[in-house]
Amino acid sequence: MAGTLRVCADPDNMPFSNEKGEGFENKLAELIAAKLDVTVDYTWFSESSGYVPNVVGKEACDLVMGYAQGTGLIADSNPYYYTSYALIYRQDDLGLAGLDRLSDPRLKGKRIGLFARTPPASLLALYGLAADAKPFEINAGESASKAAEAVIEEIATGKLDAGILWGPVGGYYAQRSAVPLTVVPLVKETAGPGLVYGITLGLRPNDPQWKHQVNKVIAENERAIDDILQGYNVPVLDAEGHSIAPSDAER
Repeated sequence: MAGTLRVCADPDNMPFSNEKGEGFENKLAELIAAKLDVTVDYTWFSESSGYVPNVVGKEACDLVMGYAQGTGLIADSNPYYYTSYALIYRQDDLGLAGLDRLSDPRLKGKRIGLFARTPPASLLALYGLAADAKPFEINAGESASKAAEAVIEEIATGKLDAGILWGPVGGYYAQRSAVPLTVVPLVKETAGPGLVYGITLGLRPNDPQWKHQVNKVIAENERAIDDILQGYNVPVLDAEGHSIAPSDAER
């Protein structure tokens, strides 16, 4: 590392990261660098491209932000937060007030927007809601966050009764809507695929000392990390799926 934390991140994928350093993953990278007494040096890659950043060799990244687990090409840190998919609807829609699960019969016949081929799509089919749903696609070369803005806009204008989005994206863009929206983490589902996930950082493999360093920073700064996330209206959960309340500084 030699005084520099080399970070791979998406240059245009708010609320996660961008080239201006405005995303919560940018803030997390800065926090980790500060705790290690080094500076951040970015290598930009578009997550939508499917490219797996280089984490091996002299010029490799030390951390990969927003890395999807499961390829086996990159090791993972311990989860630095848990979150879930979220149901979003207008606060003035009294017919949906208090709704917190997809099995609620009040969703029958409702127009629900969601990304095609995501875990919530299976649940909509299970509960007989798929026929009235509106699937959205992510255009080539476009981040999922850009498409999520379209879902939020259609909820706000009444074209959709509700939407289901990945929690960090849905929470962030719902907060920015001119029409007040309710964001409900989908943590009470008992059927179908799980909707709560632990989010990790990508690390170079076969380097247990580096993994230990990163995990130590995560463990010692849990509250500060939660505060960063909640500042972007991310639904932050514990490992059992219970919501973590903002600290006094965030209220």
